[in-house]
Amino acid sequence: MAKVGERVRVRYVGTLEDGTEFDGSRRRGRPLKFTIGDGRMIAGFERVVGEMAAGERRTVTISAAEAYGVYDESLVEAVPEAQLPRAARLPVGSFIVLPVPGGAARVRVDRIEGGVVYLDHNHELAGHDLTFDVELLAIVR
Repeated sequence: MAKVGERVRVRYVGTLEDGTEFDGSRRRGRPLKFTIGDGRMIAGFERVVGEMAAGERRTVTISAAEAYGVYDESLVEAVPEAQLPRAARLPVGSFIVLPVPGGAARVRVDRIEGGVVYLDHNHELAGHDLTFDVELLAIVR
C-alpha cells in the first residue's frame, strides 16, 4: 500500500457515466506519476491508489463529491453583455479565460439571454461520478 508522501506510477483511464473517456494516461503513452497526499489529484483517486498494492489493477467509481464536487448553481455568474467584448458572438458551451485577481479563470458560456451572459464557474466534470480503470505500476520508496 502506498503511504502519504510516497511517489507512485499509475496507468489509468477515466470515463463518464455513459462510458465516454475524459482522460487517461494510456492515450498519452506514459504513466502518471504523483505523490500521495500532495493534493494534485482528486481526493477519491488518491484514496483508491493509496489502498492498492504495486501491480494491482482496479475499476472503481468515484462519487462527484470525491471528484470535482457536486454541481453548484450559485457558481453561474450573470454578466451584462456590455462588460464582455464580442459577447454576442460567444458560442454557448464554449470555454473562455477571464482575468481574475491573482491569475485567470476558465469558465463555460452557459447561455446568453436578454443582454446577459451566464458564465459557469463549476469545473466541467462537477456533478459527475467518474469511473477509473487504475493500475498501480510502482510505489517509489
